[in-house]
Amino acid sequence: MGSRMHASEEALAEGACARLASPANARVVVGGLGMGFTLAAALRTLPATAGVTVCELIPAIVAWNRGALAELAGRPLDDARATVHVGDVAELLHDSRAAFDAILLDVDNGPAGLTRASNDRLYSADGLRAAARALRPHGVLAVWSVAPDTGFSRRLATAGFRVEVVPARARAGKDSRHVLWFARRPGAP
Repeated sequence: MGSRMHASEEALAEGACARLASPANARVVVGGLGMGFTLAAALRTLPATAGVTVCELIPAIVAWNRGALAELAGRPLDDARATVHVGDVAELLHDSRAAFDAILLDVDNGPAGLTRASNDRLYSADGLRAAARALRPHGVLAVWSVAPDTGFSRRLATAGFRVEVVPARARAGKDSRHVLWFARRPGAP
C-alpha cells in the first residue's frame, strides 16, 4: 500500500460505477480497504441512495483508516453509505446470492496472489463462479492488477462474463500502468 500512487484504484471504482445498469440503489462491495482510495472513489461516484460494503481481512487496517490514515482518502469510513465487513471477501461472495450490483476486487497484486496464497481462490474458476452468483443480472465484477494476465481474462470468459480489459496509470499521466478488468454478468434469460 502507498498513498502516492492511487489513480488506478480510483479508476477501478469509477469505471465499475460508470458501468452500473442502475446506480440509484446500487449495492456495491469492495474487497480490500487498503488506504481507502477505492472506497472513497466509489462513494464519490455513487448517488446518496447507493450503499457500499468494504471487506477487510485485517482489523488493524480498519482501525488505521478510522485514525491515522483517515484523512488520506477523505474519511470514507465516515460516510453513512459505507459499511465495514471485517472478514474475507471470498467468504462473503461465496455466501451471497444476487446481492450486489458491483464487486470491486483490489486484493493483493491482482489475479496472481502474491502476499497471501489464499487470495488465489478469489481469482480461480470457483471464485469467479461465486462472484457471478453474488452479482445481480448485468452486475459488474471489477478487478485491479499490477500486471496483465491473459489466463485470468480467459477464466473470466469461461465463467460466463463479458470481459473488458483497460490499462490504467498508477499516477495520472505518469509511472507504471496497471490493469483493470471490467467483467459484466449476463442478465437473466
